[in-house]
Amino acid sequence: MARTKPLTYAGAGVDIDKKDAFTESLDSLMRRTFSPRVISNPGGFAGLFRLDYNQRLFRRNYKDPVLVACCDGVGTKIKLAAELGVFDTVGIDLVAMNVNDLVVQGAEPLFFLDYIATPVVDTAMLHALVTGVADGCRRSGCALIGGETANMPDVYAKGDFDLAGFCVGVVELKRVQKPARVRAGDVILGLASDGIHSNGYTLVRDVVKQAGLDLSKVYDELNPAPKAKGRRKAAPVTPKTLGQVLLTPTRLYADPIVRLLRSYKVKNPITGMAHITGSGIGGNLCRALPPTLDAKIDLTSWERPPIFNFLQQHGNIDEEEMYRVFNLGIGYCVIVSPTFADSVAEQLTKLGERVFRIGTVVKGTGIVRK
Repeated sequence: MARTKPLTYAGAGVDIDKKDAFTESLDSLMRRTFSPRVISNPGGFAGLFRLDYNQRLFRRNYKDPVLVACCDGVGTKIKLAAELGVFDTVGIDLVAMNVNDLVVQGAEPLFFLDYIATPVVDTAMLHALVTGVADGCRRSGCALIGGETANMPDVYAKGDFDLAGFCVGVVELKRVQKPARVRAGDVILGLASDGIHSNGYTLVRDVVKQAGLDLSKVYDELNPAPKAKGRRKAAPVTPKTLGQVLLTPTRLYADPIVRLLRSYKVKNPITGMAHITGSGIGGNLCRALPPTLDAKIDLTSWERPPIFNFLQQHGNIDEEEMYRVFNLGIGYCVIVSPTFADSVAEQLTKLGERVFRIGTVVKGTGIVRK
C-alpha cells in the first residue's frame, strides 16, 4: 500500500488554531455589553450571570421573578449579506429578532448568546458579525455572555453561513403580558418599522432575481426627497442602493418598551403587545388577543416605507400576499387602555419611536380584521 500524507483536521477544512484565535479576540467586544450582573469567567465553558437581590449592585429587584427565554435567527437575509459582503447589520438583526420577541412578554432582556456556523474561519467576516451582535446587545441593555462558532466545511458551501441567537430575560410574575388582559375598546398603537426587517427575504430575493434588479443601483423611488420641518430645510440624505435598503437591520424595540413598562410602577395600562414578524400584522397581532376579541386595523393609518411598494410593483405581488408576508411598515404593536393611549403614544415618541394609532379592539373571535 502506498504511504499517504498524514491527515490533519486543518487539512480536512477545520482550522482549530484560527478558530481559537478568533474566539479569544472577542473579549473586548463582549465586555462592552456587560452589566454588574455578569460574573467574569475566563476560559469557562458557559457564561455566568447573577440573578439576586443585592441592593448595592442592582437598582431593580424582583419579588417573584419569572425567567423568559427565546431563540430565533435571521432567515435567508444572510444570503444577501453574503452576496454584498456586509455582515454587521445581520448581527443586529439577530439580536433584534430575539429581544423584540422577549419584551412582548413584559420582560427585560438579561443576556444573549449567539451561534455562527460557517465553512471556513473568515476572521474579518466573523468579527463584523459579532460586532453587530454586540452593538445590538448594548443598545438593548442585554449582555453578550457567550456563543459558539462552528467550523463545518462539509455542511456549508463556500460563502454560506448561518446564525442563531438565544436570549434570556426576566419579568415580575404579576406583570407578565397575557391575552386575558385585553379588553374591547382598547387602542392599538403601531410602532414604525425600519423596512423589511428579517422576514420574507426568500420572496425578496426572488423578486430581485426575476425582475433583474441591481443591488448596487440607487433607485429614485427608494430615496424620496426628505421632508422639511416647519421653516427649516430638510437635511440632505445620502442616497442608498437597493442592497443597502434591503440590509437595513431590524429595529430594536427592547429599550423603549422596557422604559415604557418601567414608567408604570403601579398601574399597567399596556394590555398586550406583538412583534410583527413573519405572517405580518394579521398573523402576529392575533397572538395578543383572547378568543372573544378581534383587532380592527386601518391599513391607511400609516405610510408604507417605499421598499414595500417597490417590491410589490417589480414582483407583481398581490396585495393580500404583501399583507401576509411583510410588516408593511409596522414592526411592533402595543395595545393600550383607551384612557392612556395618548400618554403612551407621547412617551414612545419621546423615546424615539414613530407611533401611529392603527386600530381598536372589538368583540369577535380572536382574529385581525382589516
